[in-house]
Amino acid sequence: MNLSYLMEDQYATHFADMVKNARPIHGTDAVLKVSNIDDDVRILYKDQEDFERIAHQFGIFEEWKDGVPRTAYKGVVVFRYQTHKRVFLVGPESLQQLGIE
Repeated sequence: MNLSYLMEDQYATHFADMVKNARPIHGTDAVLKVSNIDDDVRILYKDQEDFERIAHQFGIFEEWKDGVPRTAYKGVVVFRYQTHKRVFLVGPESLQQLGIE
C-alpha cells in the first residue's frame, strides 16, 4: 500500500485539500446544521473560548496546550460525526497556514 501521502509535504497538501473541500458551516447551533448535511464540514472558531463552546456541543475533547487545541494540526481539529462525515474545527489562522484563501 502506498502511504507516501503521509510524508509531511504531501500530507500538508492532502490535508489542505480535505479542509478546502469541506462545506463551511456558519452561525450557531452547529450540531443541528451538521446533522442535516451528508458531506464533510468545516466550522471556524475565533478563539479558545469559541473552540471550547463548539467542542462541548459535539462532546469532543476541549483541552488546549501551549495555545492550541490538543490533537490539532495547524490549528485544525478533525473528528468524525455520525460515523461517516468529517468535521473540521478550523482556527482563525488555519486557512492561511494551509494555503487556503
